Amino acid sequence: MHMRAEPTGDHLVGRRFPEVSLPATTGMTMSPEDFASGSFVLFIYPRTGRPDRIEPPEWSMVPGAKGCTSESCEFPDLAADFAAIGFGIYGLSSQDTDYQREAAGRLHLPYPLLSDPGFVLAAELGLPTFDFDGGKLHVRSTLVVSDGEIILAYVGITDAAAHPLLLLARLQEEG
Repeated sequence: MHMRAEPTGDHLVGRRFPEVSLPATTGMTMSPEDFASGSFVLFIYPRTGRPDRIEPPEWSMVPGAKGCTSESCEFPDLAADFAAIGFGIYGLSSQDTDYQREAAGRLHLPYPLLSDPGFVLAAELGLPTFDFDGGKLHVRSTLVVSDGEIILAYVGITDAAAHPLLLLARLQEEG
């Protein structure tokens, strides 16, 4: 089976995960201490849509923009597989926690979504953003962190639906 290469963020590998505090859909705030130990996958996405709101046609023209819901749904389907190899999962966007709480409930996500409306993480790590429809959004990226260190990074992901399974296969291979 041929697997396409994912966009890399090799320049981030080996860096410490920043000391940030981010509110979560669980009602808790993730603190620097929470991010400093253990292993987790942080998938960063532009935004989640809502079934009662129609996306502008231009949205589908932005590389990697479409697919937030499919990515958010693929990770829960694989959550047990990630946990079996020792990785928790978090999602992150710039949307506020109330908006994300609706999505997490509607999609029955077994992991928290984190809010970073101030783009603190992006500024700390130099992660790319883009402007759309009068607002700033994160470029789809994934960071894999172990004991506070970024061990894998993907920046500019364009195939949101396939990415979680490819990432899981790589982590299982390396594990």
